[in-house]
Amino acid sequence: MSCKTLPLLFINLGGEMIYILDQRLRAQNIADEKAKKVLHDIIATMFHKRFMDELFKPQPLYSKKAMRTVFDRLAHASIMRLNAASMDKLYDLMTMAFKYQVSMCLKPRDIILVTLNHLDAMRNFVGDAAEIRQQLDHVYRLLMESFASLTMGEYQLIRQTLLNFFQDMHIRVSIFLKDKVQNSNGRFVLPTAGSLPHGTENPGLIRYYNENGNEIKTIQFTPGGSYTGSQGEGSFDMKGSRVTKLGTNMYSVSRTVETTGSTRTTTSSDIESSTPDPLAKAQLYLLSQLIGSKTASTKSEIRLNLFKNDKEEEQAEAALMKPIELAESKVVKIDASKKQKNDELSRIMGELAVNEGSSNDNDDLLDLMDKA
Repeated sequence: MSCKTLPLLFINLGGEMIYILDQRLRAQNIADEKAKKVLHDIIATMFHKRFMDELFKPQPLYSKKAMRTVFDRLAHASIMRLNAASMDKLYDLMTMAFKYQVSMCLKPRDIILVTLNHLDAMRNFVGDAAEIRQQLDHVYRLLMESFASLTMGEYQLIRQTLLNFFQDMHIRVSIFLKDKVQNSNGRFVLPTAGSLPHGTENPGLIRYYNENGNEIKTIQFTPGGSYTGSQGEGSFDMKGSRVTKLGTNMYSVSRTVETTGSTRTTTSSDIESSTPDPLAKAQLYLLSQLIGSKTASTKSEIRLNLFKNDKEEEQAEAALMKPIELAESKVVKIDASKKQKNDELSRIMGELAVNEGSSNDNDDLLDLMDKA
């Protein structure tokens, strides 16, 4: 696990959050001044110098729950308000978008280019707001100091750490499904052809070398795909060409954004322990302090809905509040006491319709139970 991954995860998820909020603010016809205030407040809080300085210190990733809490607080750093269902949907869209980008990077170094694409977009969102632009410039300098000189192995470790964080997140997103880059089970479709990483040759040639490092034989084979060369190496300059489109705003064209269900596997890392990571706890406290008095009066608040209409949002909210009930199924109760264990086991064995040839195995099993 790389201890340098946290700021990259945070910045890229934050960039996706801004893209989605901008799209929803426009879709709900929120007044330009209010929409601008929402985005400026969130970006200013997200990239506050003190918070960024803490975030860039080498440290493990937050747990999934802690990361979700961070963005819940950030989303409410302005006059905008989201209910729990809309916040869940927002976070699902953010995580799946960045997971897709990490998965599609041609080489691990491209993760920095994706991050710079998000920073470039946020610089455009803030326009002439000089103070926020200074914050973004400070983040750019931190990125270059921390990541510009890393080796390919270190970049690969960062990519692996990010993919481990996103493991078992398979939320279906309408845009990805329509573009056929995501399957119906929520897993992404990785291309086996197309553009190659910069500086690599087309597949189709095997070279053999002797112990002295001299090439002695070559064999050609059919690679099974059509490949094109890279457009060039992406630039790490503040205003350079990133080459890759990963990390740019996929909502810039009017498109419906929906999540159509999810499959998640809860792991121990998802559950907040009674003693959470002290660094994460301290940074969450700092973020709360930075947001501080930015809460607005009810009259000036904007209620943002990430669903098609209020009815869908209410249904999603009700589903969150509804207690999880056990599905109707036949439950076999086994009494493990000495007196009844043979009767219970015999009954279960009979219900399983075991073949005649396996009857001896059942007798052996019952004998073992008697001896236990």
